[in-house]
Amino acid sequence: MDSLVAGKAAKLASVRYQDIYPSDALLRSVDVVRPRAAELLGLEYFEAEPDAMPTARFEQHHLLLNLQPRAHRLENWRDGQHRDFTYRLHEIVLTPAGMESGWRWHAKSKVIVITIDPPRLRRFAESELGLILSDRQFQDVPQAKDEELCRSGVMLLDALRTRSTGSEVVYEALARVFLVQLLERYGEARGPALEFGAGFTAAQYRRVLDLVAERFGEAITIEEMARAAGMSPAHFSRLFKATLGETPYQFVMDYRVEQARKMLATRDRPLIEIALACGFADQPHFTRIFKRLTGRTPREYRAAL
Repeated sequence: MDSLVAGKAAKLASVRYQDIYPSDALLRSVDVVRPRAAELLGLEYFEAEPDAMPTARFEQHHLLLNLQPRAHRLENWRDGQHRDFTYRLHEIVLTPAGMESGWRWHAKSKVIVITIDPPRLRRFAESELGLILSDRQFQDVPQAKDEELCRSGVMLLDALRTRSTGSEVVYEALARVFLVQLLERYGEARGPALEFGAGFTAAQYRRVLDLVAERFGEAITIEEMARAAGMSPAHFSRLFKATLGETPYQFVMDYRVEQARKMLATRDRPLIEIALACGFADQPHFTRIFKRLTGRTPREYRAAL
């Protein structure tokens, strides 16, 4: 095995995946979103020339989503076994935390790398989904075709690329959807598998999120959000809460408050104008919801800017 890839340094001590990347990410979620979303998962996008990563044992789960249209050669050393294979568009590689892994790629990469912290994933699965994971948490997936999961990853990437107003709330929601999909497909649970998101795709969620982004200054009903997802209101509300951890109403309020925070940076803009532009009934309603979600009134928040 190539000495660069073998990477005997540190005797395969557990490290963070990011610590030994051979190149810098073009985009990182930790640089764009607040810790609330970044704590669920880390996303980094790479377009890297042919190179290698030394073999190491990583403390995070890591998932590769291939966006390179042209099939290319990839080598992977995982727990002592060498795989030399052709990596195709929309194929994934999922490596559970603690597994020995090293890489060499022979063509320019276009790949999303998702890293997930096992203790945080366990808390998320138990508290938000009622799912008790095995000690390993994920299956070992050395190569698999998964177009839907790759599409979900691209939606996360797009939410970071745009950096548009409200992208943090949208990223938070899409990150949770992504984790639910990932656990459904490749999670290892103690006991029967749970169907907590069956039939609910990231594309459906994206349509709902786009509706909220376009009309947050107006009244938005559950029926309209459910229609965007192509579901009955009752079924939509149940799945939305199960996956995103909050009701559709709470999500809309979060989004409106995020827009208001950005508008408050314009110091001479009246509070009542911001309240109405963000879909609140009046200034007292705006103040009450804003303080509940941020801990400060709009006036106090503006004064601290």
